[in-house]
Amino acid sequence: MAKGNHPVIDCRRVELDGTAYVILRESAFDYLCRKAGVRPPPPPAGAASPGAGLDLDSARLAQKLLRRRLAAGLSQAELARRAEIRPETLNRIERGRTTPDFATIRKLVLAMGAAERLRVRMEVSEPPATEDDDAIGK
Repeated sequence: MAKGNHPVIDCRRVELDGTAYVILRESAFDYLCRKAGVRPPPPPAGAASPGAGLDLDSARLAQKLLRRRLAAGLSQAELARRAEIRPETLNRIERGRTTPDFATIRKLVLAMGAAERLRVRMEVSEPPATEDDDAIGK
């Protein structure tokens, strides 16, 4: 038990496209629902795996990842290389064909964040072009 005898919940925090998410075990989610006096939604009918039924979330995640990758100026191959995942995996994620686990999301977020910071630094350090630069072919 933590301070004040409150239980500690094992979870991970991640920010994706400016939105903060908390990823936690289903048992912790069920516990929180019981404590809050609310009923969790039933599992999707015919859900064969923990990721089943998350099509809407997978699609939204895919859209956000794609938008952020493009804003960072990265190709799929480059982001996959930086995140140390297979390009095929990133392609499936961006098409909403698979729901990545937390470790993969974290790798992608960290790689895109680093690319975005580098891009901003490069934009800030580049002096603006002048008419003289154009005249001499710079």
